[in-house]
Amino acid sequence: MPIDREKATLALDGPVSRVRLVSPARAKALEKLGVRTLRDLLTHFPRSYLDLSQVETCASARIGETCTIRGTVHEIKLKKPRYNLKLVEIALVDGTGILMVTAFRQPWLMDQVKSGDEVAVSGKVTFDYGYKRMTNPFIEVVGEQDGPSMAGAVVPVHPATEKLSAAWVRRIVANGLEEADGAFDPLPLGLRLRYRLMSRNAALHAIHFPRTMDEAAEARRRLVYEELLYLELFLMQEGAERARGATPTAHVVDGRRVGAFATGLPFALTGEQERARDEILAAMAASSAMNHMLLGDVGTGKTVVAGFALAAAADTGGQALLLAPTEVLARQHAEGLGSLLAAAGVSCELLTGSTSAAERASITERFAAGEVDVLIGTHALLSDDVQPARLTLAVIDEQQRFGVDQRARLLAKGEAPDALYLTATPIPRTLALALYGNLTLSYLKHRPHDAVSRSTRVLPKELQGEAFDAARAALARGEQVYVVCPLVGKGTAERDEKAAGKASDADAAGEEYHPVVAIEGEGDFDDDVAAATKEAAMLQATTFADYTVELMHGGMGADAKRAVMERFRDGEVQVLVATTVIEVGVDVPNATVMIVQDADRFGLAQLHQLRGRVGRGTKAAEVFLVSASTRDESLARLAAMETTDDGFELAAYDLSLRREGDILGNRQHGASGLKLVNIMRDGAVIEAAHADAAALLDVDPCLEEPDHRAMAREVRLAFAGETVGG
Repeated sequence: MPIDREKATLALDGPVSRVRLVSPARAKALEKLGVRTLRDLLTHFPRSYLDLSQVETCASARIGETCTIRGTVHEIKLKKPRYNLKLVEIALVDGTGILMVTAFRQPWLMDQVKSGDEVAVSGKVTFDYGYKRMTNPFIEVVGEQDGPSMAGAVVPVHPATEKLSAAWVRRIVANGLEEADGAFDPLPLGLRLRYRLMSRNAALHAIHFPRTMDEAAEARRRLVYEELLYLELFLMQEGAERARGATPTAHVVDGRRVGAFATGLPFALTGEQERARDEILAAMAASSAMNHMLLGDVGTGKTVVAGFALAAAADTGGQALLLAPTEVLARQHAEGLGSLLAAAGVSCELLTGSTSAAERASITERFAAGEVDVLIGTHALLSDDVQPARLTLAVIDEQQRFGVDQRARLLAKGEAPDALYLTATPIPRTLALALYGNLTLSYLKHRPHDAVSRSTRVLPKELQGEAFDAARAALARGEQVYVVCPLVGKGTAERDEKAAGKASDADAAGEEYHPVVAIEGEGDFDDDVAAATKEAAMLQATTFADYTVELMHGGMGADAKRAVMERFRDGEVQVLVATTVIEVGVDVPNATVMIVQDADRFGLAQLHQLRGRVGRGTKAAEVFLVSASTRDESLARLAAMETTDDGFELAAYDLSLRREGDILGNRQHGASGLKLVNIMRDGAVIEAAHADAAALLDVDPCLEEPDHRAMAREVRLAFAGETVGG
């Protein structure tokens, strides 16, 4: 019987209930796994494989190595060591010895695995309490009831639920593959031949039911490339959509004000800064709308580079908006960058929420009349009364602090203005391409004043006195100190327990612990204002009795925060205790010591941004990371802060420790749909997909050619309802 290719292709988006063996109850269980259509089912990929061709015995399994062991269940028990923790313990025997298997928080195994069952387990072998052990391994019952799907040497382990075992998921997937046999391959033949990729149909069969692990790897290579190509095509098409039907501005980039701005700088640009400047100005000079991101490690001088773009907008007879996330940062830009621009003949004004009504009316009126070249401000710039005469450039500082809608509202104030996004978050290039494939990228990785040393030390809680000794020594030299306490609202014992507690819970469950505090999220800290005030008072009365200590916490209003920061910057306050993260970009050159309590609560990228608040002048700086954690993994992660000052290197290391969902999970666009991509391992594929997407859209911007129509449909289906804002 001939294959109906069109029917098979259309079946992909039909309900999964049409697949053989999917009853209403199973359809409901599949929905909990995010499987609603046949396409969802076929992209419900195995989380791992049991390679039964490489089975070890209990006796031959080597401690510290990962392997598969096949044996018979001698005994299975449900234990409850704590009120909130259940574990299943299985004694597995195979004629050569015994292996103890511990599965945390999986009580349903008691219903799925019985004494006498033959099972295969795959995981890391450890030795404890006299036995070889595996903790939370992949467990599969491999009896005859599993049928033909288990006949091969490689057994897929699909994500399952309590109501639907991995064996049942495997049967249903096999039936789903039959339904989709013969579906059109949307990837153009030229690309498949260039990279020697198998067809999609073959790849789906091979990734779900590989004959060998090499075949599974080849299938994954094809499907990873496809995922990434569709993502890059989506991002690039969305980026181009902003300028569709509009006339972008080709900026003058060698005008009088750009030259005057360069001449007026009190320092020479680094090679990196010059390269970033040239890349940005070249993009501004083009006749297409610029979508560019400048990724700069802390203290690398992003703002100065952005100043050239602002001067070019003025030279072209256009206007620019510079949007900053906080009033403190906006004022700092107005005072520093604004004065440099003014000296170059570029008129600047500052607009924030605290600008008086009369002054606001005057500024917006002059901006609307074209009398102001650059308007620097906070969210106030998004208001309807801010109407530029001719907006040709929008600069968004710390762009990740703004939502898609906010960025779009700013850009809508002009006719396809050039967009320049600045971020101090160190994002490795491969991750940046996956998240921001619609943008061109420039990097600043080195601080201009490398002569200023900044040391970092990790201290256990019992040695934190050394950090306070260093702080007092700095204060005696007339310098200033930051103390960051994310759990400052807790009592000392409670704080230590909370900092170490989640990690020990994870330890008990055999899981990795990843910090949850985000650098920008005030809500993450759960600070208690009364207790925070008490802590600051305690530091004032004891450790820093001879100096002025002030507190900044999440419950303070913008005016109060600004007042505290201004007093700290002016030297009236010598010690700043912060329960929320000090604003990224805040510049207090005299601050040379930072003490971060409960440092294991932060990711490495966040800690690196924090330590960027010190060492911004000409004086050497010291950073102390204090941790109550006793976990080797946490301490090893923090130790990376002692060995490198490169934020991008730290970010790459941090990402390598995290699950992919932690990296791509909470995105505002399609990157969260990547199911197979590993950002760190698939860097070369990401680069290739990005280049191929750009080449395809150069010759066929709407993907309307016959060879591209199936691919265009896949992109539309994959990202239906998604938006991207740069």
